[in-house]
Amino acid sequence: MTEKDFVIVGAGLTGSTIARILTDHNQNVIILDRKNHLAGNVFDYRHESGAMIHKYGPHYFRCGSEKIWNFLNRFTEFYNWSATIRSKVNGEYLNWPVNQDYIEKIAGKDWEEETFKGEPSNFEEACLAKMPRQLYELFIKGYTEKQWGVKATELDKELAVRITINKSNVNTLTPNHRWNALPRNGYTEMVRNMIEGIPLELETDYLQNKDNVAAKKLLIFTGPIDEFFGYKYGKLKYRGQERRVEHLENTEQHQPCIQVNYPNVEDPRIRTIEWKHLMHPDEKDKVKGTMLTHETPFTPENSANFEYPFPDKANKQLYEQYRAESEKLENVLICGRLGEYRYYDMDQAIGRAMKLASGILEKFEIPSEEYAA
Repeated sequence: MTEKDFVIVGAGLTGSTIARILTDHNQNVIILDRKNHLAGNVFDYRHESGAMIHKYGPHYFRCGSEKIWNFLNRFTEFYNWSATIRSKVNGEYLNWPVNQDYIEKIAGKDWEEETFKGEPSNFEEACLAKMPRQLYELFIKGYTEKQWGVKATELDKELAVRITINKSNVNTLTPNHRWNALPRNGYTEMVRNMIEGIPLELETDYLQNKDNVAAKKLLIFTGPIDEFFGYKYGKLKYRGQERRVEHLENTEQHQPCIQVNYPNVEDPRIRTIEWKHLMHPDEKDKVKGTMLTHETPFTPENSANFEYPFPDKANKQLYEQYRAESEKLENVLICGRLGEYRYYDMDQAIGRAMKLASGILEKFEIPSEEYAA
């Protein structure tokens, strides 16, 4: 029987952050995870070639919060690094996000006069409200429809918030964040340091072992909320990526940057990652050949492969049913990307976890400093 004051299900960023903060305040905590490794979907590992590979796709850390930045710097040293991405369009490697001068080149200086007017009702209209159709057709429509497996007009307009346009001569992914960086020895080590000294049981599926686990104060569940409730209202939809890792032993560099997107519908892949581009300069020259990961989107049935909550109205409404059900539970907190059915960037996930941890400390009247980011 596993019995602790706080049982945390999931050793990813959300669960590990909450575990660290509760442990810092002398609370009795255990973490359970059904994977065979810690760090959840930010897990990375060293390939025999010397390349550092992110198992579940590339994770580019950026942050604007000093509290989040200081918190993470307890557990790792960072090095400055900004993601540079290209889209392969008509055989050319073009900047993504595109910048203002490229838009004027393809659509003229008066392009804003031709944008969608009125209140957008879906993703496509929301994109066309902020950019010319030529840009949308070249870079976004095909990519998005491959990513989600449906027409862009079926997706929620809020998804378009993630589509940005850079200023002229700005060519990085997130230029407006105060910190763009990567952990010096990887995310796995960062999370391992974060939960140092905290009991962790891997390959333990809480939902299959509920009768053997007791949380005396609070159960914190970071897995899929619909699975927690046995899919009683139906299954929420998720997307994932099938990943093919390729080692090119006799190739020093395969592509011009870390990530190349494929917006053309003829290619089933959505992007290719070349890992050397995100490695520290002291290490990347030691890699033998080069390592690639090719990603192709699919709809997973196994909850272990759930990655992206599906951005449409039907699933949003279904999630609200589950959320209402979760709020009736007094000793359970369901949170994280899968628990809240919401796409969080890494800094957002950590900031949210810090805020939730602060609320837990307050609820149980545990003297604390303010942890909300």
